[in-house]
Amino acid sequence: MPEYAAMKICQLSILLLLLLYSCTQANEPDTVIINADIFDGNAASSNDALSITDGRIVSLGSTEEMIEMAGPSTVVIDARGQFLMPGFIEGHGHFSGIGYQLLNVNVLGAASWSAIESALQERVAKTPKGQWITGRGWHQEKWDETPLSAVDGYPTHASVSAFSADHPIMLTHASGHSLFANEAAMRLAGISKETADPLGGKIIRDEEGQAIGIFEERAMKVIELAYEQYRASLSPDEIQKEWEEAIRLAEQECISKGVSSFQDAGSSMRELDQYEAYADAGKLDLRLWVMGRDSLQNLQAEMKAHRRVNSANYYYTCNAIKSEVDGALGAFGAWLLKPYHDKPDFEGQNTTDVAEVAAIADLANSLDMQLCVHAIGDRANRVVLDIFEAKLQDEQGQLKSDHRWRIEHAQHLDTLDIPRFNALDVIASMQGIHCTSDAPFVEKRLGKERAQKGAYVWRSLLDAGAHIANGTDAPVEDVDPIKNVYASVTRKREDNGFPFFVEQRMSRLEALKSYTIWNAYAAFEEADKGSLEPGKLADIVILSNNLLRCTDEEILDTKVRYTIIDGVVKFKS
Repeated sequence: MPEYAAMKICQLSILLLLLLYSCTQANEPDTVIINADIFDGNAASSNDALSITDGRIVSLGSTEEMIEMAGPSTVVIDARGQFLMPGFIEGHGHFSGIGYQLLNVNVLGAASWSAIESALQERVAKTPKGQWITGRGWHQEKWDETPLSAVDGYPTHASVSAFSADHPIMLTHASGHSLFANEAAMRLAGISKETADPLGGKIIRDEEGQAIGIFEERAMKVIELAYEQYRASLSPDEIQKEWEEAIRLAEQECISKGVSSFQDAGSSMRELDQYEAYADAGKLDLRLWVMGRDSLQNLQAEMKAHRRVNSANYYYTCNAIKSEVDGALGAFGAWLLKPYHDKPDFEGQNTTDVAEVAAIADLANSLDMQLCVHAIGDRANRVVLDIFEAKLQDEQGQLKSDHRWRIEHAQHLDTLDIPRFNALDVIASMQGIHCTSDAPFVEKRLGKERAQKGAYVWRSLLDAGAHIANGTDAPVEDVDPIKNVYASVTRKREDNGFPFFVEQRMSRLEALKSYTIWNAYAAFEEADKGSLEPGKLADIVILSNNLLRCTDEEILDTKVRYTIIDGVVKFKS
């Protein structure tokens, strides 16, 4: 009997040990990150480690606590004292556009028209005759010299057409609001001296009335239609493979720069279908939040069917509609209350009829979706605020609560409209890097007083209680958040230190929030993203420098060491 009792006690002890081991294994985290200098999205943290299970943050604590929690299968990442923060959320960009820019002729960094000519000549030599050559990134206001025979500062097509007779060329402006076309492209589009300017657009002409190859705003569509006809001759398989390669390149570019979530500022119904299928197949490597953008007719017919929230394990959401009312300041497309300082007879362009934008607002209301409207000029912003104010009131005149409608860019505001963002609870979705990138021509376009009081006025908006979302508008600018943070907190150009009304800069904390938790809020995603808290998605970036404490110059030297999405290391350097 004593032997039997001893045996039972031994068996029970072994069973207890097995149960304890099983519980330990069940509770061990998938990943722990230790020895980190943590910014949790709200403030610098006293914790220096965190744990992750099933793609979500489980706990924050000390390195000793996390090591104690770790089991045999736990992945341990040693941050080596480097800066750990929530993954950057790109607040306004064009996702596939980044990929296509990398696929085609990328002239974003070109300092002169002659450099662009050289890039095009090199591409012509490698391209079969009859095949279109496309690209993006040129900006005449950022060149170190004005091209010969320029018209309104724009290059003419003659020099490029001379070596590209067999290759139609379409080169989109960095802003996306004008394009360059060579003679071959204009011939296919049927452009002649008699071609009229479309409503909301302009064909730039020389003194004799001949098109020089520059098409602004809605006039771009004439060339784009010719390009679409060419693409219609390609097989669906060719087009799909090209799109998938563009998405692969865009993901690679974003993730390598610490972007874990991307807010896409407008995709057609067709591209929404592609994104949905890609997400459902588990092919997206970063989280995508997309605004639907199409004709009013297509939006009314199809937008409801495309609405999706947190699908594919929080990798895909489409819960917003995009519209626009004007163009870009650099291309004289921004719609102003008073004429341009350097074009006294012109106030810019209304690109989408205000009644159509109002109808899209009605659609957004009926579907309970966010509305995001592009507005750059002060008149454009006032018109959009007026539409929002009218459409967001109920029958009793009460403002609809928690709608989170957005104005995309909000670049130039009349001082009377600044308080309206807070009063109407409208999000100012702005891009810090635009301020310093555009600085060389903003004062030229607006004059000093308007530029100082109303251009990129982050401080004035924040002090008035407005909510700001930050981003790059990539591929208009580099998608790199580090450069954008530098622009936001210094309002100085990287290349020459040129300051642009620095009194409007953000603090370090504001800049980081504007790229994390504020962007999450701007997409109704703050419950899952934007800060490092237990239960939130484990989207994390580890950087070489502490962006809260390093010098301004050290911001630009900051390197991305890890990009972690859903608890998985997607990039490491």
